[in-house]
Amino acid sequence: MEQQSAKLKRGLSTRHIRFIALGSAIGTGLFYGSASAIQMAGPSVLLAYIIGGVIAYIIMRALGEMSVNNPQASSFSRYAQDYLGPMAGYITGWTYCFEILIVAIADVTAFGIYMSVWFPDVPHWIWVLSVVLIIGAINLMSVKVFGELEFWLSFFKVATIIIMIVAGIGIIVWGIGNGGQPTGISNLWSHGGFFSNGVMGMVLSLQLVMFAYGGIEIIGITAGEAKDPHKSIPRAINSVPWRILVFYVGTLFVIMSIYPWNQVGTEGSPFVLTFQHLGITAAAGILNFVVITASLSAINSDVFGVGRMMHGMAEQGNAPKVFAKVSQRGIPWVTVVVMMAALLVAVYLNYIMPGKVFLVIASLATFATVWVWIMILCSQIAFRRRLSENEVKALAFPLPGGVASSVVGIVFLVFIIGLIGYFEETRVSLYVGVLWIALLLLGYAFKQKWQKLANNNA
Repeated sequence: MEQQSAKLKRGLSTRHIRFIALGSAIGTGLFYGSASAIQMAGPSVLLAYIIGGVIAYIIMRALGEMSVNNPQASSFSRYAQDYLGPMAGYITGWTYCFEILIVAIADVTAFGIYMSVWFPDVPHWIWVLSVVLIIGAINLMSVKVFGELEFWLSFFKVATIIIMIVAGIGIIVWGIGNGGQPTGISNLWSHGGFFSNGVMGMVLSLQLVMFAYGGIEIIGITAGEAKDPHKSIPRAINSVPWRILVFYVGTLFVIMSIYPWNQVGTEGSPFVLTFQHLGITAAAGILNFVVITASLSAINSDVFGVGRMMHGMAEQGNAPKVFAKVSQRGIPWVTVVVMMAALLVAVYLNYIMPGKVFLVIASLATFATVWVWIMILCSQIAFRRRLSENEVKALAFPLPGGVASSVVGIVFLVFIIGLIGYFEETRVSLYVGVLWIALLLLGYAFKQKWQKLANNNA
Protein backbone atom coordinates (compact mmCIF):
# COMPACT_ATOMS: atom_id res chain seq x y z
CA MET A 1 0.00 0.00 0.00
CA GLU A 2 1.40 3.34 -1.08
CA GLN A 3 1.51 5.79 1.77
CA GLN A 4 1.20 9.44 0.97
CA SER A 5 4.37 11.13 2.20
CA ALA A 6 2.46 14.19 3.31
CA LYS A 7 -0.86 15.92 3.08
CA LEU A 8 -1.68 19.44 1.92
CA LYS A 9 -0.17 21.69 4.59
CA ARG A 10 -2.15 24.41 6.33
CA GLY A 11 0.12 27.39 5.65
CA LEU A 12 -2.36 30.06 4.51
CA SER A 13 -3.40 32.79 6.95
CA THR A 14 -6.50 35.03 6.64
CA ARG A 15 -4.25 37.73 5.12
CA HIS A 16 -3.05 35.30 2.42
CA ILE A 17 -6.55 34.01 1.62
CA ARG A 18 -7.99 37.54 1.38
CA PHE A 19 -5.36 38.65 -1.10
CA ILE A 20 -5.49 35.41 -3.12
CA ALA A 21 -9.21 36.07 -3.77
CA LEU A 22 -8.61 39.79 -4.39
CA GLY A 23 -5.70 38.97 -6.71
CA SER A 24 -7.75 36.60 -8.83
CA ALA A 25 -10.76 38.93 -9.08
CA ILE A 26 -8.99 42.27 -9.61
CA GLY A 27 -6.87 42.09 -12.74
CA THR A 28 -6.37 43.61 -16.14
CA GLY A 29 -10.18 43.52 -16.50
CA LEU A 30 -10.30 46.57 -14.24
CA PHE A 31 -7.24 48.34 -15.67
CA TYR A 32 -8.22 47.98 -19.32
CA GLY A 33 -11.43 45.95 -19.71
CA SER A 34 -13.80 48.17 -17.73
CA ALA A 35 -13.93 50.66 -20.64
CA SER A 36 -16.11 48.23 -22.67
CA ALA A 37 -18.69 47.94 -19.87
CA ILE A 38 -18.75 51.75 -19.50
CA GLN A 39 -19.39 52.23 -23.24
CA MET A 40 -22.28 49.76 -23.03
CA ALA A 41 -24.02 51.12 -19.92
CA GLY A 42 -22.73 54.64 -19.36
CA PRO A 43 -22.60 55.80 -15.70
CA SER A 44 -25.24 53.19 -14.76
CA VAL A 45 -22.44 50.59 -15.00
CA LEU A 46 -21.91 51.50 -11.31
CA LEU A 47 -25.31 49.96 -10.55
CA ALA A 48 -24.39 46.88 -12.61
CA TYR A 49 -21.22 46.38 -10.51
CA ILE A 50 -23.24 46.70 -7.28
CA ILE A 51 -25.76 44.06 -8.52
CA GLY A 52 -22.86 41.83 -9.62
CA GLY A 53 -21.21 42.31 -6.22
CA VAL A 54 -24.35 41.12 -4.41
CA ILE A 55 -24.47 37.94 -6.53
CA ALA A 56 -20.71 37.40 -6.00
CA TYR A 57 -21.33 37.69 -2.25
CA ILE A 58 -24.11 35.05 -2.40
CA ILE A 59 -21.78 32.68 -4.31
CA MET A 60 -18.95 33.18 -1.81
CA ARG A 61 -21.21 32.75 1.23
CA ALA A 62 -22.71 29.56 -0.26
CA LEU A 63 -19.17 28.28 -0.76
CA GLY A 64 -18.19 29.48 2.73
CA GLU A 65 -21.08 27.60 4.35
CA MET A 66 -19.84 24.31 2.87
CA SER A 67 -16.10 25.09 3.32
CA VAL A 68 -16.39 25.84 7.05
CA ASN A 69 -18.64 22.81 7.57
CA ASN A 70 -16.13 20.53 5.77
CA PRO A 71 -12.72 22.21 5.22
CA GLN A 72 -11.12 18.81 4.51
CA ALA A 73 -12.93 18.62 1.14
CA SER A 74 -10.37 21.11 -0.31
CA SER A 75 -12.34 21.93 -3.49
CA PHE A 76 -15.87 22.77 -4.62
CA SER A 77 -15.88 19.84 -7.07
CA ARG A 78 -15.90 17.66 -3.93
CA TYR A 79 -19.03 19.45 -2.66
CA ALA A 80 -20.68 18.89 -6.06
CA GLN A 81 -19.75 15.20 -5.85
CA ASP A 82 -20.92 14.78 -2.24
CA TYR A 83 -24.20 16.66 -2.54
CA LEU A 84 -25.18 16.40 -6.24
CA GLY A 85 -23.55 13.13 -7.26
CA PRO A 86 -20.27 11.84 -8.80
CA MET A 87 -21.11 13.07 -12.31
CA ALA A 88 -21.64 16.66 -11.09
CA GLY A 89 -18.29 16.57 -9.26
CA TYR A 90 -16.51 15.22 -12.34
CA ILE A 91 -17.97 17.84 -14.72
CA THR A 92 -17.50 20.77 -12.30
CA GLY A 93 -13.87 19.93 -11.53
CA TRP A 94 -12.75 19.44 -15.12
CA THR A 95 -14.69 22.50 -16.32
CA TYR A 96 -12.95 24.65 -13.71
CA CYS A 97 -9.52 23.24 -14.64
CA PHE A 98 -10.10 23.92 -18.34
CA GLU A 99 -11.45 27.42 -17.65
CA ILE A 100 -8.44 28.41 -15.53
CA LEU A 101 -5.98 26.85 -18.01
CA ILE A 102 -7.46 29.02 -20.77
CA VAL A 103 -7.27 32.09 -18.51
CA ALA A 104 -3.67 31.19 -17.65
CA ILE A 105 -2.75 31.02 -21.36
CA ALA A 106 -4.11 34.54 -21.77
CA ASP A 107 -2.26 35.71 -18.65
CA VAL A 108 1.18 34.36 -19.68
CA THR A 109 0.68 35.82 -23.16
CA ALA A 110 -0.27 39.17 -21.59
CA PHE A 111 2.88 39.08 -19.44
CA GLY A 112 5.01 38.75 -22.59
CA ILE A 113 3.20 41.71 -24.18
CA TYR A 114 3.68 43.92 -21.08
CA MET A 115 7.41 43.10 -20.84
CA SER A 116 7.81 43.90 -24.55
CA VAL A 117 6.80 47.50 -23.75
CA TRP A 118 10.05 47.91 -21.79
CA PHE A 119 12.22 45.42 -23.71
CA PRO A 120 11.01 45.53 -27.34
CA ASP A 121 14.13 43.76 -28.66
CA VAL A 122 13.76 40.66 -26.47
CA PRO A 123 11.77 37.88 -28.19
CA HIS A 124 8.28 37.45 -26.75
CA TRP A 125 8.69 33.71 -26.05
CA ILE A 126 11.63 34.30 -23.68
CA TRP A 127 9.38 36.22 -21.28
CA VAL A 128 6.63 33.63 -21.59
CA LEU A 129 9.04 30.75 -20.89
CA SER A 130 10.67 32.57 -17.96
CA VAL A 131 7.38 33.41 -16.25
CA VAL A 132 6.11 29.81 -16.56
CA LEU A 133 9.35 28.43 -15.04
CA ILE A 134 9.53 31.04 -12.23
CA ILE A 135 5.87 30.72 -11.19
CA GLY A 136 6.13 26.93 -11.44
CA ALA A 137 9.20 26.93 -9.17
CA ILE A 138 7.43 29.16 -6.62
CA ASN A 139 4.41 26.84 -6.56
CA LEU A 140 6.71 23.88 -5.88
CA MET A 141 8.30 25.49 -2.79
CA SER A 142 5.58 25.60 -0.14
CA VAL A 143 2.06 26.95 0.16
CA LYS A 144 3.32 29.64 2.57
CA VAL A 145 5.80 30.96 -0.06
CA PHE A 146 2.97 30.96 -2.62
CA GLY A 147 0.65 32.81 -0.23
CA GLU A 148 3.29 35.40 0.68
CA LEU A 149 4.15 36.14 -2.97
CA GLU A 150 0.47 36.38 -3.86
CA PHE A 151 -0.06 38.79 -0.97
CA TRP A 152 2.61 41.20 -2.22
CA LEU A 153 1.68 40.97 -5.91
CA SER A 154 -1.97 41.68 -5.04
CA PHE A 155 -0.88 44.40 -2.62
CA PHE A 156 0.72 46.38 -5.49
CA LYS A 157 -2.52 46.23 -7.47
CA VAL A 158 -4.68 47.20 -4.52
CA ALA A 159 -2.30 50.04 -3.52
CA THR A 160 -2.41 51.45 -7.08
CA ILE A 161 -6.22 51.39 -7.07
CA ILE A 162 -6.36 53.14 -3.66
CA ILE A 163 -3.88 55.83 -4.86
CA MET A 164 -5.99 56.22 -8.00
CA ILE A 165 -9.21 56.69 -5.98
CA VAL A 166 -7.57 59.16 -3.53
CA ALA A 167 -5.98 61.12 -6.42
CA GLY A 168 -9.32 61.16 -8.25
CA ILE A 169 -11.12 62.52 -5.17
CA GLY A 170 -8.45 65.25 -5.04
CA ILE A 171 -9.31 66.24 -8.65
CA ILE A 172 -13.10 66.01 -8.03
CA VAL A 173 -13.21 67.98 -4.74
CA TRP A 174 -10.20 70.32 -4.82
CA GLY A 175 -9.18 70.43 -8.47
CA ILE A 176 -5.65 69.15 -7.70
CA GLY A 177 -3.86 68.75 -11.04
CA ASN A 178 -6.74 70.47 -12.84
CA GLY A 179 -5.64 74.09 -12.35
CA GLY A 180 -7.51 74.29 -9.05
CA GLN A 181 -10.84 73.67 -10.80
CA PRO A 182 -12.79 70.88 -9.06
CA THR A 183 -14.48 68.67 -11.64
CA GLY A 184 -17.33 67.66 -9.32
CA ILE A 185 -19.45 64.63 -10.21
CA SER A 186 -21.80 66.21 -12.78
CA ASN A 187 -20.25 64.05 -15.53
CA LEU A 188 -22.26 61.16 -14.05
CA TRP A 189 -25.52 62.59 -15.41
CA SER A 190 -24.73 65.49 -17.77
CA HIS A 191 -23.98 63.36 -20.88
CA GLY A 192 -27.29 61.66 -21.61
CA GLY A 193 -28.28 60.99 -17.98
CA PHE A 194 -27.24 58.30 -15.50
CA PHE A 195 -28.93 55.64 -17.68
CA SER A 196 -27.44 57.20 -20.83
CA ASN A 197 -28.01 54.01 -22.86
CA GLY A 198 -31.28 53.21 -21.10
CA VAL A 199 -31.91 50.62 -18.41
CA MET A 200 -31.34 47.97 -21.09
CA GLY A 201 -27.77 49.23 -21.58
CA MET A 202 -27.11 48.60 -17.88
CA VAL A 203 -28.74 45.15 -18.05
CA LEU A 204 -26.68 44.14 -21.11
CA SER A 205 -23.46 45.24 -19.38
CA LEU A 206 -24.09 42.70 -16.58
CA GLN A 207 -22.51 40.01 -18.74
CA LEU A 208 -19.16 41.87 -18.86
CA VAL A 209 -19.48 42.93 -15.23
CA MET A 210 -19.96 39.38 -13.89
CA PHE A 211 -16.80 38.14 -15.57
CA ALA A 212 -14.90 40.86 -13.73
CA TYR A 213 -15.76 38.93 -10.55
CA GLY A 214 -14.49 35.65 -12.02
CA GLY A 215 -11.88 34.02 -9.78
CA ILE A 216 -13.54 34.65 -6.40
CA GLU A 217 -14.36 30.93 -6.20
CA ILE A 218 -10.65 30.17 -5.58
CA ILE A 219 -11.35 30.95 -1.91
CA GLY A 220 -13.13 27.58 -1.72
CA ILE A 221 -9.94 25.81 -2.82
CA THR A 222 -7.84 27.47 -0.10
CA ALA A 223 -9.91 25.83 2.69
CA GLY A 224 -7.76 22.69 2.65
CA GLU A 225 -4.62 24.73 3.34
CA ALA A 226 -6.00 27.42 5.63
CA LYS A 227 -4.33 27.47 9.07
CA ASP A 228 -7.61 27.85 10.95
CA PRO A 229 -10.39 27.43 8.35
CA HIS A 230 -13.21 27.98 10.87
CA LYS A 231 -11.91 31.53 11.49
CA SER A 232 -9.89 32.47 8.38
CA ILE A 233 -12.46 31.42 5.72
CA PRO A 234 -15.39 33.44 7.20
CA ARG A 235 -13.15 36.49 7.75
CA ALA A 236 -11.81 36.36 4.19
CA ILE A 237 -15.22 35.71 2.61
CA ASN A 238 -16.91 38.54 4.51
CA SER A 239 -14.23 41.07 3.61
CA VAL A 240 -13.43 40.22 -0.02
CA PRO A 241 -16.77 41.00 -1.79
CA TRP A 242 -17.16 44.48 -0.35
CA ARG A 243 -13.49 45.25 -0.98
CA ILE A 244 -13.85 44.19 -4.61
CA LEU A 245 -17.05 46.24 -4.78
CA VAL A 246 -15.30 49.31 -3.33
CA PHE A 247 -12.38 48.95 -5.73
CA TYR A 248 -14.51 48.50 -8.86
CA VAL A 249 -17.31 50.93 -7.99
CA GLY A 250 -14.95 53.45 -6.35
CA THR A 251 -12.52 53.43 -9.28
CA LEU A 252 -15.21 53.75 -11.96
CA PHE A 253 -17.04 56.43 -9.94
CA VAL A 254 -13.83 58.50 -9.87
CA ILE A 255 -13.00 57.90 -13.55
CA MET A 256 -16.50 58.79 -14.82
CA SER A 257 -16.67 61.86 -12.56
CA ILE A 258 -13.41 63.24 -13.99
CA TYR A 259 -14.03 62.26 -17.64
CA PRO A 260 -17.31 62.18 -19.59
CA TRP A 261 -18.22 58.47 -19.77
CA ASN A 262 -18.28 58.51 -23.60
CA GLN A 263 -14.57 59.52 -23.66
CA VAL A 264 -13.37 56.74 -21.33
CA GLY A 265 -11.17 54.24 -23.15
CA THR A 266 -11.01 56.25 -26.39
CA GLU A 267 -7.58 57.76 -25.63
CA GLY A 268 -5.84 55.00 -23.71
CA SER A 269 -6.22 53.59 -20.21
CA PRO A 270 -8.23 55.84 -17.86
CA PHE A 271 -5.67 55.01 -15.14
CA VAL A 272 -2.83 56.46 -17.22
CA LEU A 273 -4.90 59.56 -18.07
CA THR A 274 -5.76 60.20 -14.41
CA PHE A 275 -2.13 59.94 -13.27
CA GLN A 276 -1.04 62.19 -16.16
CA HIS A 277 -3.73 64.66 -15.06
CA LEU A 278 -1.81 65.01 -11.79
CA GLY A 279 1.38 65.78 -13.70
CA ILE A 280 2.89 62.30 -13.24
CA THR A 281 4.65 61.92 -16.60
CA ALA A 282 5.81 58.38 -15.81
CA ALA A 283 2.16 57.26 -15.57
CA ALA A 284 2.42 54.76 -18.46
CA GLY A 285 5.53 53.18 -16.91
CA ILE A 286 3.92 52.98 -13.47
CA LEU A 287 0.80 51.34 -14.91
CA ASN A 288 2.88 48.88 -16.94
CA PHE A 289 4.61 47.83 -13.71
CA VAL A 290 1.21 47.37 -12.06
CA VAL A 291 -0.25 45.28 -14.91
CA ILE A 292 2.93 43.13 -14.89
CA THR A 293 2.38 42.43 -11.17
CA ALA A 294 -1.33 41.87 -11.95
CA SER A 295 -0.54 39.24 -14.59
CA LEU A 296 2.08 37.56 -12.33
CA SER A 297 -0.48 37.45 -9.52
CA ALA A 298 -3.10 35.96 -11.87
CA ILE A 299 -0.71 33.28 -13.25
CA ASN A 300 0.32 32.41 -9.68
CA SER A 301 -3.34 31.97 -8.66
CA ASP A 302 -4.09 30.00 -11.85
CA VAL A 303 -1.34 27.43 -11.22
CA PHE A 304 -2.36 27.12 -7.56
CA GLY A 305 -6.09 26.78 -8.33
CA VAL A 306 -5.77 24.11 -11.03
CA GLY A 307 -3.16 22.19 -9.03
CA ARG A 308 -5.37 21.96 -5.95
CA MET A 309 -8.50 21.15 -7.95
CA MET A 310 -6.77 18.29 -9.81
CA HIS A 311 -5.33 17.01 -6.54
CA GLY A 312 -8.82 16.95 -5.01
CA MET A 313 -10.26 15.25 -8.10
CA ALA A 314 -7.55 12.57 -8.01
CA GLU A 315 -8.51 11.82 -4.39
CA GLN A 316 -12.15 11.49 -5.53
CA GLY A 317 -11.17 9.14 -8.37
CA ASN A 318 -12.08 11.68 -11.07
CA ALA A 319 -8.50 12.27 -12.28
CA PRO A 320 -5.37 10.06 -12.61
CA LYS A 321 -4.16 8.90 -9.17
CA VAL A 322 -0.69 10.35 -9.81
CA PHE A 323 -2.21 13.85 -9.32
CA ALA A 324 -2.88 12.98 -5.65
CA LYS A 325 0.86 12.70 -4.90
CA VAL A 326 2.10 15.32 -2.45
CA SER A 327 5.70 16.37 -1.79
CA GLN A 328 7.17 16.47 1.75
CA ARG A 329 6.48 20.23 1.72
CA GLY A 330 2.78 19.51 1.25
CA ILE A 331 2.66 20.51 -2.44
CA PRO A 332 0.77 18.46 -5.09
CA TRP A 333 3.89 18.66 -7.25
CA VAL A 334 2.67 16.47 -10.16
CA THR A 335 -0.25 18.83 -10.85
CA VAL A 336 2.05 21.88 -10.78
CA VAL A 337 4.45 20.23 -13.28
CA VAL A 338 1.53 19.20 -15.54
CA MET A 339 0.13 22.76 -15.42
CA MET A 340 3.56 24.18 -16.40
CA ALA A 341 3.84 21.72 -19.31
CA ALA A 342 0.29 22.54 -20.43
CA LEU A 343 1.09 26.26 -20.37
CA LEU A 344 4.22 25.77 -22.48
CA VAL A 345 2.31 23.70 -25.07
CA ALA A 346 -0.62 26.13 -24.97
CA VAL A 347 1.61 29.16 -25.49
CA TYR A 348 3.14 27.46 -28.53
CA LEU A 349 -0.35 26.71 -29.87
CA ASN A 350 -1.25 30.34 -29.21
CA TYR A 351 1.51 31.41 -31.61
CA ILE A 352 0.61 29.03 -34.44
CA MET A 353 -3.18 29.09 -34.05
CA PRO A 354 -5.20 31.61 -36.04
CA GLY A 355 -6.71 34.30 -33.79
CA LYS A 356 -10.32 33.30 -34.42
CA VAL A 357 -9.80 29.69 -33.38
CA PHE A 358 -8.13 30.81 -30.16
CA LEU A 359 -11.05 33.18 -29.46
CA VAL A 360 -13.50 30.30 -29.83
CA ILE A 361 -11.59 28.30 -27.21
CA ALA A 362 -11.10 31.32 -24.92
CA SER A 363 -14.81 32.14 -25.03
CA LEU A 364 -15.45 28.84 -23.23
CA ALA A 365 -13.86 30.36 -20.12
CA THR A 366 -16.80 32.76 -19.81
CA PHE A 367 -19.37 29.95 -19.99
CA ALA A 368 -17.30 27.80 -17.62
CA THR A 369 -17.14 30.52 -14.94
CA VAL A 370 -20.93 30.81 -14.80
CA TRP A 371 -21.31 27.00 -14.92
CA VAL A 372 -19.00 26.58 -11.89
CA TRP A 373 -20.90 29.27 -9.95
CA ILE A 374 -24.26 27.61 -10.70
CA MET A 375 -22.87 24.24 -9.52
CA ILE A 376 -21.64 25.84 -6.26
CA LEU A 377 -25.12 27.24 -5.58
CA CYS A 378 -26.84 23.95 -6.54
CA SER A 379 -24.43 22.11 -4.19
CA GLN A 380 -25.40 24.44 -1.33
CA ILE A 381 -29.12 23.78 -1.93
CA ALA A 382 -28.52 19.99 -1.96
CA PHE A 383 -26.31 20.31 1.16
CA ARG A 384 -29.09 22.17 3.05
CA ARG A 385 -31.70 19.56 2.06
CA ARG A 386 -29.66 16.89 3.87
CA LEU A 387 -29.73 18.82 7.14
CA SER A 388 -32.39 18.80 9.83
CA GLU A 389 -33.76 22.08 11.21
CA ASN A 390 -31.46 21.84 14.24
CA GLU A 391 -28.41 21.10 12.05
CA VAL A 392 -29.18 24.20 9.95
CA LYS A 393 -29.33 26.30 13.14
CA ALA A 394 -25.99 24.81 14.25
CA LEU A 395 -24.15 25.82 11.02
CA ALA A 396 -21.07 27.86 11.90
CA PHE A 397 -21.17 30.12 8.83
CA PRO A 398 -24.61 29.93 7.16
CA LEU A 399 -25.51 31.66 3.90
CA PRO A 400 -27.92 34.53 4.79
CA GLY A 401 -31.32 33.68 3.30
CA GLY A 402 -30.27 30.05 2.88
CA VAL A 403 -31.72 28.19 -0.10
CA ALA A 404 -33.74 31.23 -1.23
CA SER A 405 -30.52 33.25 -1.75
CA SER A 406 -28.99 30.42 -3.81
CA VAL A 407 -32.13 30.20 -5.97
CA VAL A 408 -31.94 33.99 -6.64
CA GLY A 409 -28.26 33.54 -7.59
CA ILE A 410 -29.02 30.64 -9.95
CA VAL A 411 -31.85 32.54 -11.69
CA PHE A 412 -29.52 35.53 -12.17
CA LEU A 413 -26.68 33.37 -13.56
CA VAL A 414 -29.04 31.57 -15.97
CA PHE A 415 -30.04 35.07 -17.16
CA ILE A 416 -26.32 35.86 -17.68
CA ILE A 417 -26.02 32.71 -19.85
CA GLY A 418 -28.98 34.10 -21.84
CA LEU A 419 -27.05 37.36 -22.30
CA ILE A 420 -24.03 35.41 -23.57
CA GLY A 421 -26.33 33.92 -26.22
CA TYR A 422 -27.80 37.36 -26.99
CA PHE A 423 -24.53 38.82 -28.29
CA GLU A 424 -23.33 37.44 -31.59
CA GLU A 425 -19.64 37.68 -30.66
CA THR A 426 -20.10 35.68 -27.42
CA ARG A 427 -22.81 33.29 -28.64
CA VAL A 428 -20.14 30.86 -29.83
CA SER A 429 -19.13 30.22 -26.20
CA LEU A 430 -22.59 28.72 -25.58
CA TYR A 431 -22.13 26.27 -28.46
CA VAL A 432 -18.59 25.40 -27.34
CA GLY A 433 -19.79 25.15 -23.72
CA VAL A 434 -22.53 22.65 -24.61
CA LEU A 435 -20.01 20.65 -26.68
CA TRP A 436 -17.56 20.67 -23.74
CA ILE A 437 -20.22 19.36 -21.31
CA ALA A 438 -21.21 16.66 -23.87
CA LEU A 439 -17.54 15.56 -24.15
CA LEU A 440 -17.26 15.40 -20.35
CA LEU A 441 -20.42 13.27 -20.17
CA LEU A 442 -18.86 10.87 -22.68
CA GLY A 443 -15.62 10.90 -20.68
CA TYR A 444 -17.52 10.14 -17.48
CA ALA A 445 -19.41 7.25 -19.12
CA PHE A 446 -16.09 5.84 -20.39
CA LYS A 447 -14.55 6.19 -16.90
CA GLN A 448 -17.49 4.36 -15.31
CA LYS A 449 -17.27 1.55 -17.90
CA TRP A 450 -13.49 1.25 -17.38
CA GLN A 451 -13.90 1.05 -13.60
CA LYS A 452 -16.61 -1.61 -13.96
CA LEU A 453 -14.31 -3.71 -16.18
CA ALA A 454 -11.42 -3.26 -13.74
CA ASN A 455 -13.63 -4.35 -10.82
CA ASN A 456 -14.86 -7.42 -12.73
CA ASN A 457 -11.28 -8.44 -13.59
CA ALA A 458 -10.05 -7.91 -10.03
